[in-house]
Amino acid sequence: MTDQSKDKSFFGHPKGLQTLFMTEMWERMSYYGMRGILVLFMTAALQEGGLGLTAATAAAIYGLYTSSVYFMGLPGGWIADRLIGGQKAIWYGGIIIMCGHIVLAIPNEGSFFIGLILVALGTGLLKPNITAVVGQLYSSEDERRDAGYSIYYMGINIGSLIGYFVCGYLMENAGWHWAFGAAAVGMALGLIQFYLTNKNLPAVSAKPSVEISESARKKSWVGIGIFLVGVAIVTALTLAGTISINAVSLAQQTAIVLTATFFIFFAIIFFRGNLNQVEKKGMWALLLICVASACFWSGFEQAGSSLNLFTRDYTDRFIGSFEIPTTWFQSVNSAFIILLTPFFAAFWIKLGQRMVTPGYGLKMAVGLIIMGSGFIVMIFAAQVAAGGGKSAAFYLILTYFLHTVGELCLSPIALSAVSKLSPRRYMGQMMGLFVFTYSIGNIIAGLMAGKFDPNNVAEMPSLFQFIATFSIGVGAVVLLIGMFTKKWEQEVVESKEGEDA
Repeated sequence: MTDQSKDKSFFGHPKGLQTLFMTEMWERMSYYGMRGILVLFMTAALQEGGLGLTAATAAAIYGLYTSSVYFMGLPGGWIADRLIGGQKAIWYGGIIIMCGHIVLAIPNEGSFFIGLILVALGTGLLKPNITAVVGQLYSSEDERRDAGYSIYYMGINIGSLIGYFVCGYLMENAGWHWAFGAAAVGMALGLIQFYLTNKNLPAVSAKPSVEISESARKKSWVGIGIFLVGVAIVTALTLAGTISINAVSLAQQTAIVLTATFFIFFAIIFFRGNLNQVEKKGMWALLLICVASACFWSGFEQAGSSLNLFTRDYTDRFIGSFEIPTTWFQSVNSAFIILLTPFFAAFWIKLGQRMVTPGYGLKMAVGLIIMGSGFIVMIFAAQVAAGGGKSAAFYLILTYFLHTVGELCLSPIALSAVSKLSPRRYMGQMMGLFVFTYSIGNIIAGLMAGKFDPNNVAEMPSLFQFIATFSIGVGAVVLLIGMFTKKWEQEVVESKEGEDA
């Protein structure tokens, strides 16, 4: 095992970062490659090899799936912390993901839903823990940590680029299930290299970080077993037609439950967490950030649903005689992130040097408003389609550019805000609670996308107008409130600096 503090063999970082970079790159290749074709497959006609579902049902299933991926990260992190450790969570999570993609490649409606469940369960086990192990490569004093996460984040976007291109090409030139199979191959490559190089990872990641009694361990495994058996029984009964599940109704109920759960847990920490007045101010500022995050992802995640369908049916995708595969347009976001991240990092540093430090709430508001402006662009594109033509690809590229700028203003800033504003004794719980905003945003995104009817092109401008108004409106409210919470944020930071002095 190498000394992580002295190891600089991977671009000046510990060699273990290479292991995690490559594993995450291939896992994201499989995830985004499959996600890019998911709604297209569900809405494609039976004669074309699809499921022939309505846009509303497909969007609801898409929202349930993407929401579950983030939600399952909570028990996935708990299992690693208390039962098996980070390395085993990554390994077994990857195996479950690969099996899910293999099942998706089987041309059968029943296997499709089983595959989705497996991918969601496996991703919930792998994703939060591989991110945590990146942090374990560095000591608390190691200044390379932020740069290490930036390199790791680059692996995510390179993986998504590969996934969109490979799976998108196979979807349109070889068939749906070749594309799903390619996602399985991608995850298999990630597993192989992880198995061969996991010796580079820190020893602490190989074991649970929290010691629990043998009795508690047995009860935990029994609880996990009961949950998995319950999922299997409900799935089997649904596929057999014994019970009927309305995807749209389930998505609506899930959105309500997730939102209620978020506010209940937040209230428990706020009112029963023995917080002082400064910590409570920080919690109010965090609540604003969490609301902004949920609303942001509800718009941003239209990429895989309504925008994906618009790309397929109403966008001119030809360059000469070559027709660009539908999912390749989603890769524009990843490409822009890779190109723009260095500029944004330098921009925030320059602002700080000039003593200009916008509050977290203000930055989140800007991100929301910029993302919402992307849908203003889509209003014009939809008007072209409503007039009987096909919109230029430029509209989508500009929309994804604005969404990427909004993401870079909001996503990394939100994570930083949670780490700085949360009461220290509730840091882990607040980060877990923040994950809820991704789940809530994704389920709302699915419900919004369900209003997109490919057969009723005249209503498309109004759908994009609603999303734009919603996003920009929430952004404006966050901007106004953020002017007041900035002072609270400063009080929290000064209080923590005083404790450390």
